Amino acid sequence: MPPATDLDYEKLAKLAKRRRAELGLALNDANAKAGGLSNRTWQRVEKGLPIRETNYVKIDGLLKWAPGSCIVILEGGEPVPVTEVADAPGGSMKSPLPDDVLDNKARDVVQLALIATAKGSTAEEIREQSERVVRDLRESGII
Repeated sequence: MPPATDLDYEKLAKLAKRRRAELGLALNDANAKAGGLSNRTWQRVEKGLPIRETNYVKIDGLLKWAPGSCIVILEGGEPVPVTEVADAPGGSMKSPLPDDVLDNKARDVVQLALIATAKGSTAEEIREQSERVVRDLRESGII
């Protein structure tokens, strides 16, 4: 991700507010907790303030955007809404992003999680683990 000074937090705030309104979501503790984050974190996004990079994927989920959309917006792009797959059991959602983009985003998320939790792991071990996770997710049809 580019330096924080190069990111467009105002654009993310504007698009997040608009999307929340489209979905009819209140900016409250219940909705924030359903997405796995605090109401304060969600409020920071809508005020144009930075949050932990690992929390942006949670905002993506709350706003029914493809994983990585918040980061794409911060870098000047547009969000990718997920759509319900009519034939999928349980109303599953599928991202319209290409497989290689999904793989890269999943790899980034896994690497960030490993960096935060796998103390003592080398960079190479983290890369190998994230590659294995992405491969397993792809083979199981999750991404």
